[in-house]
Amino acid sequence: GSAADIIRRAMIRMEPELERAGIEADMLLQVHDELIFEVPKGTEDTAMPVIKAVMEGAAEPAVRLSVPIQVDAHAAHNWDEAH
Repeated sequence: GSAADIIRRAMIRMEPELERAGIEADMLLQVHDELIFEVPKGTEDTAMPVIKAVMEGAAEPAVRLSVPIQVDAHAAHNWDEAH
């Protein structure tokens, strides 16, 4: 479906955008519409805006959505804290 296509586009675009921004991050996992990253401690506030922007713009330019994609980003030390 289209949600799977959008998350896949975000995943493909993520590494080049993080590298361009000089951000060290490892994409660990994709669960439905979530992407889980590991970043060095103290770099969360730098990484999250880039990750969020890539995910929110993943549908474009192939598809112009009438409702914008909104992404929530959170930092946590482990999976339990993240949820």
